Amino acid sequence: MPATKTTRRRPPAGRGPGGRRWVRSVTTVSTDPPRGLFSRDARTIARSLASRRVSPKGPASGLRMLLFYINRGGRGLSPTRRAELQKAKRLMQSRLDRRKPRRAR
Repeated sequence: MPATKTTRRRPPAGRGPGGRRWVRSVTTVSTDPPRGLFSRDARTIARSLASRRVSPKGPASGLRMLLFYINRGGRGLSPTRRAELQKAKRLMQSRLDRRKPRRAR
């Protein structure tokens, strides 16, 4: 009789030990936004994430944090909350566009 191959079940993608999502614990000390920031209005979110205190490397870093939060929220975000976060994203993108120097042709 041939030896049978045992297969191990893999945990669902993105899950770590104990079935928890790994992204829950992703923060850094230098760029940790204030608690409850993402439940505020779009202007407050954009202003706070663009500040040097939250994003020492500039507004682009804050925009990446916002995108990470939106992507991490996934289907769990309500349509109104998602719309407010998208509005904050547009505000931050326009702020970045204003900061970029124009290249001469």
